[in-house]
Amino acid sequence: MLGTPQPLSSPQPKAEALLPTKLGEFRIRAFRDPSSGKEHCVLFVGDLSQGTPLVRIHSECLTGDAFGSQRCDCGPQLEASMKAIQEAGHGAIVYLRQEGRGIGLYAKMQAYALQDEGYDTLDANLALGLPADARRYDFAAEMLYSMGVTDIELVTNNPDKRQQLLDSGINVVNRVPIIVGQCAHNRSYLSTKASRMGHILPI
Repeated sequence: MLGTPQPLSSPQPKAEALLPTKLGEFRIRAFRDPSSGKEHCVLFVGDLSQGTPLVRIHSECLTGDAFGSQRCDCGPQLEASMKAIQEAGHGAIVYLRQEGRGIGLYAKMQAYALQDEGYDTLDANLALGLPADARRYDFAAEMLYSMGVTDIELVTNNPDKRQQLLDSGINVVNRVPIIVGQCAHNRSYLSTKASRMGHILPI
C-alpha cells in the first residue's frame, strides 16, 4: 500500500524564479529541509500538477555536474534529463544536496583515493566505514507533493530510487531508462552499479 507524502513540516515562503539555461528556460524553486537544514531545488517546465510529468531525481555531484568528471555518468545524466524535459515541455529535475551517494564531498574524495588503489566504488565506501549508498528520497517526495505532483514518469536506472518514491506515496507510472556518458574512465563504476547495486544498465 502506498504511503501518502506529508506536507512540508513547516510552511515555507516561496523562493522561485525564472532560470534561463543553455538548454532552455526553466523555473527554479528552492526548498529547505527542516529536519537537516539542507537546501534543495526543483528545476521545472510547465504546470507539474497537471498530467504526469517527466521527473529526474538527481543527487548532487560536484565533480560530474560542475567539473565534467568522467569518473561517473552524473553530468551527462543531468544534461540529458534537462534536454528531455525541454523536449517534453513538462517535467522537473529534483536536485538533492546529497553529494557522493550521501556521504559528502570530503568522504567522496577519500573514496576516490581508495578507488585509485583498486577498490570499486562500493568497497571504497565500506572500507571507510560508510554505507554503500546513504541517499534518501522522502524529502524529494515531499517537494513534489507540495507542487501538486502525485504521478510521475521517473528517469532512472536505479530500482531503489523508484521503490523509495513509491514508499513515500509518489506513484511511478513509468520508469524511463537513461543510458548516457559511458566511457573508458567510468566503465568499472558503471559495472559495479549494475552487478552489485542493482542498477539496470547494459553492462
